Amino acid sequence: MSDFNELVGAELSTPVDPRVAAMAKALAAEFPGSARAVLFYGSCLRETQLDGLMLDFYLIVSDYGDAYAKRWQAVANRLIPPNVFPFQHDGLIAKYAVLSEGDFDRLNNGAETRNVSVWARFAQPSRLVWAVDDTARSRAVAAVARAAPSLLAAAGPVEGEAPLDWWRRAFSLTYSVELRAERTSRAQSVVDADPDRYLRFSAPAIAAIPAGAPSGGWARRRAEGKALSIVRLAKASLTYAGGIDYLAWKINRHAGTKIEIKPWQRRWPLLAALTLVPRLMKNGAIR
Repeated sequence: MSDFNELVGAELSTPVDPRVAAMAKALAAEFPGSARAVLFYGSCLRETQLDGLMLDFYLIVSDYGDAYAKRWQAVANRLIPPNVFPFQHDGLIAKYAVLSEGDFDRLNNGAETRNVSVWARFAQPSRLVWAVDDTARSRAVAAVARAAPSLLAAAGPVEGEAPLDWWRRAFSLTYSVELRAERTSRAQSVVDADPDRYLRFSAPAIAAIPAGAPSGGWARRRAEGKALSIVRLAKASLTYAGGIDYLAWKINRHAGTKIEIKPWQRRWPLLAALTLVPRLMKNGAIR
């Protein structure tokens, strides 16, 4: 195992709130025979009061066909990963994204995908809160360890730039690729929330960048990423119970808007998502 893998593994094994660990175990139990690992990520990592917050998990499964009883859900997850679902346990609420082990490994590597959504998230702190066995744990660590080198490589080095500024610029680029309700300063605050962590990760992550790793290409990433974000939102309106309400909640929280979902939008969430997103982009609520 490389030095960077060991560093990532140590961070992933940092203890979490017992309620989070219990929730992860309960989530894995919903997918008997296919659940391989559960990762906890997002802003709730830094919170001590979890009640009323939406926790974020990634559920890693062996195979989509084994994970779902409904074939169309497996096909949707394979064609447009990930699928996203709500989950509740012991008074806590969460959403979780489902990826196969193969897709989780591939989507953490910028050399294998222009899609930034996974490697941009796992270049940030996360926790491996459940694994079915040591093999699954090792595979999850190895996949996450590909994320930060992918992020920094894709942004590319700038002569004389301080390491923290490289991270900030890299996250700003990834935020520009997706539809985001957060303010433009959000990408900076990711680093500023724990600068010591990013300083500690800088040299090992840079050393782990593979030779010939691609950089640049952000205009194409932005065009593809915005389109893919809309497709994912539309898909989530079918796979995620109450997805249109969650979309409104998240935009209101981050953009300061006051969107209220009408009854017809709950009845036809796919149409609502397809009509709501362009209007919000035009008004600047999401970018």
